[in-house]
Amino acid sequence: MKRMFKKLVQVLVPMALLAACDVPTTVSGPTQQTNGAYVRTSGADELRNSDQAERAFVQVLQRLEPVAERECRNRTTGVNCDFRIVVDDRPGEPANAYQTLDKTNRPVIVFTLKLIQDAYNVDEIAFVMGHEAAHHIAGHIARQRQNAVAGAVIFAGLATLTGGDAGAVESAQRLGEQVGARTYSKEFELEADALGTIITHRAGYDPLRGAEFFTRIPDPGNRFLGTHPPNAARLETVRRTAAAL
Repeated sequence: MKRMFKKLVQVLVPMALLAACDVPTTVSGPTQQTNGAYVRTSGADELRNSDQAERAFVQVLQRLEPVAERECRNRTTGVNCDFRIVVDDRPGEPANAYQTLDKTNRPVIVFTLKLIQDAYNVDEIAFVMGHEAAHHIAGHIARQRQNAVAGAVIFAGLATLTGGDAGAVESAQRLGEQVGARTYSKEFELEADALGTIITHRAGYDPLRGAEFFTRIPDPGNRFLGTHPPNAARLETVRRTAAAL
């Protein structure tokens, strides 16, 4: 199991300009360092150390990846559903997970080692993995790219109509691209939470327990053009979706 986990550790290179759910998180919880080793300090069924967390990650991957790929094939047409799941073990990287695409458009889900170690239980690992897989199934990167292009065109057009010079038009285009990419990002996250709940459940894990991860990350609130919805809205989405399963 340890050998398999090491095979998942990758030296990451830029794979795509856009990534779904690329948001660093600061996870709070009862953890401590003892002689450089990660130790969980409470909870009878929690992952108590880094070795347990790494083994749990491999077990979740083996159970959930086939479910995610099946959901992908059932819900899409002409989409690459061969997920590649890797671990970023670079020192100092914060707890994070995101979905992107490699040069062949194969979907890649990246977990930082810190996020794996910060997970309380297998359900949290499963929910995050299901959530990231859902981003790909829902086509969020392509939709984000389309929104970015539309925003760039609109803002550049407005700058031109108001008599802006080439520099002003270029600046407006860049701003429009950023605004466009964020336009529906909150909706994308809620969509991924809902489908991620289904994937987590069908893989045999508890999405309600897994979504408790949200209670330990900073709440972004309902900021204008924020990338993520309030944690309460995400938890409600999971509860509502799970109740219908």
